[in-house]
Amino acid sequence: MLTFTDLHGLQVDLSFTRGEFEVEPKHVLVFLKRDNKWLCTIHKHRGIEVPGGKLEEGETLEEAAIREVFEETGVHVKNLQWFAEYAVHDKVLFCKTVFMAQFAGQEQIEFDLETSGMLWLADEEFVNHPNLSFHMKDEGMKRMLEELKRRDKQW
Repeated sequence: MLTFTDLHGLQVDLSFTRGEFEVEPKHVLVFLKRDNKWLCTIHKHRGIEVPGGKLEEGETLEEAAIREVFEETGVHVKNLQWFAEYAVHDKVLFCKTVFMAQFAGQEQIEFDLETSGMLWLADEEFVNHPNLSFHMKDEGMKRMLEELKRRDKQW
């Protein structure tokens, strides 16, 4: 497990072992790579980040991941795989499940109040773009990207 402090000063624990945290995940993130570029969404306030969000009532983590990617980007996913979990020690402890997925198609969508678009970033841009969200700049993201590169042949 990796423990670090995020850019807001909160303790975050990252694990590549499923079920390591005592709190149930209620949020999801999805890493999807196509033609050596990462799928990103443009959050109107935070900046560029990977698609994700909160579970809705009655949803599984997998259903939420598929829905969030589509709502934020218009992209359909396939081969969704559990990848990691992380717990954020905020006023209320919360946990996110991180998935890997493959591209299965795309539709044109109207972007909502939270997002202003989507884009595909090459590796170098994915870690160095000037408009990255704070979520994309912490030690946990760097560690997940290292692990994703290590597993690149799997997906």
